[in-house]
Amino acid sequence: MGVRPPPTNDDDGPEVIEFGIAVVAAELDGATVSFPATGEEVVDRLSDPRIKYDVKGHAVALSEAVSELDRDRFENEQEFLNALHPVFERYRNSRTPGVIERVRAALPL
Repeated sequence: MGVRPPPTNDDDGPEVIEFGIAVVAAELDGATVSFPATGEEVVDRLSDPRIKYDVKGHAVALSEAVSELDRDRFENEQEFLNALHPVFERYRNSRTPGVIERVRAALPL
């Protein structure tokens, strides 16, 4: 997943903010992971990175997300990413904003 960041006056920023399975796919592109593989094997090969799951930068360890999957073996990268997608969606939709985020939302800025 990814979204465009808010517009700014400088052209040095990223074109897209990646989160969820887009981040996992980028991690897999830079690693030597061969499929079929178990989720645990993928986590080990990637050194258990923290994966952003929303545009605000909230992240979770890949091992935690993989532990929520209802299967442990994947024939290819796409199967692995497809299985992770609903997990990251649940994180994104169920995350409770912190105290600071709620105060900021309440203030007129």
